[in-house]
Amino acid sequence: MTAAPVSLTGELAAWASGLRLDDIPDRVIDLAKSQIVSQLAAIRAGLTHPLGVKLVRAFGGPLQADPARSAPVLAALGSWLNLDDTAYAGHLSNSTVAVPLAFARAGRLDGAALLGAVVAANECAARVTAAATLGPFRGQTAAHTSLVGAVTGRLHCAGAPAREWGQALGLALTMPPWTLMHGFLGGEARLLSAFTPVRTAMDACDAAAAGVTSAPDILEHPQGFLTRFATVPLPEAVTAGLGRRWHTETLSFKVRPGGPGIDSAVDCALEIRRQGDFAGVDSITEVEVETSYYTMHAARLASEHDHGPRTPASVLPLSVPYAVATALIEGDLTVADFAAPATGDVRRWRLAERVRLVEDPLMTRDLLHSEAPFGEALRQAGNRGAKWLHGFMGARADLLLATPGEPVPDFRYATKHTGARVTVRWADGRSASARRDIPVGAAGPDTRARHRALVRAKFTAVGGEEKVADACAELESAGPDQVAGLLTEALTVG
Repeated sequence: MTAAPVSLTGELAAWASGLRLDDIPDRVIDLAKSQIVSQLAAIRAGLTHPLGVKLVRAFGGPLQADPARSAPVLAALGSWLNLDDTAYAGHLSNSTVAVPLAFARAGRLDGAALLGAVVAANECAARVTAAATLGPFRGQTAAHTSLVGAVTGRLHCAGAPAREWGQALGLALTMPPWTLMHGFLGGEARLLSAFTPVRTAMDACDAAAAGVTSAPDILEHPQGFLTRFATVPLPEAVTAGLGRRWHTETLSFKVRPGGPGIDSAVDCALEIRRQGDFAGVDSITEVEVETSYYTMHAARLASEHDHGPRTPASVLPLSVPYAVATALIEGDLTVADFAAPATGDVRRWRLAERVRLVEDPLMTRDLLHSEAPFGEALRQAGNRGAKWLHGFMGARADLLLATPGEPVPDFRYATKHTGARVTVRWADGRSASARRDIPVGAAGPDTRARHRALVRAKFTAVGGEEKVADACAELESAGPDQVAGLLTEALTVG
């Protein structure tokens, strides 16, 4: 009798459930340590915002006795300000860090076990997200990223067998969330964009542990997940290069709040602000932001809900005009800029009205050829990718993409080109300009060289203790008591 073929979830679960820290290259472990520090900073930031207060009032604090209740709160607190870290593919840390944090603390795991769980969850969530990247959802609207990251992060902490992983993944992916953009941006529902899938994943894990079964081929079946959630399904992305192509190496660390493409524009605005001849903002006549089509697309969606000082808090981290205007006026962009009284500052909104976005086709081309956010998916798709790209960008996509090239053998040189050029013009005829191709903190050579310093600064900027960030740099040698104490200290605010 011929054995049944192994499903995609089965193959992924067999590999990830057995993954241990000794199997992971040091450079990947180092990135995971920085990822933990970075997400702890994002969670702290979420706790200080008025929407974070509402979340805690509704569902309890981030350090609850029951890790299954703590995990979705941690996920939500770290997500909606766009301070969460991204990768190829997906917003990983809301689930792949938040869930292991909750279960490592409750289960008294040591630092090596916590790191192993984070990397295993990264690899599973990123791969499933990559397989559906050429579809209707990306970024935080792709809630399935958090479904997979939460299941795998919890079960790796529990040391669950591969069969249980497969069942839990199948259960979680049978009824995945389908995000409605109007609701995502039109109120405060985005606060729950990571909470809801993580909570669903906790139920899937409990059901699988009790013996509830699922369809093993939920990803690849003609009526399965990828058929519904991908315009161009890439089932091969789920298991390609296991143990060789580390998606954790594609991490981009958010050093300031802000959605797609805002990072580079704000970097440029701050550079102009620091220039010696900057004469203030009152006489600025125009701020031109040249950027990629991807940033233009996200900005158009956000602008539909832009109502000046009455703009919903969920939209502000996606508003290029507001972020750039704030950076020019304040010389920074922080969490406080996304709550009152800052959001009611009429001066910012007057300047935001003078911010004009223009597409730079070369920046769009660079974006399409970098690994993140979806260039590697286009390479894996080959000629199949044209279908999705035409739907996203129109007929000119062929000219910009040209030949997509071959998938990369590994991700150690991954980049995320979400560039911007900002030009400020004053009434007296002066102008100042700055350009950034890869944002500070995004995947690229600069981030690979100094990610530890970047996330340490991020953590201390939101009130975290330097000693906590420094201890995370040695996390692999921390015992269970040290890990529990470290997480408690890191997440105690006020």
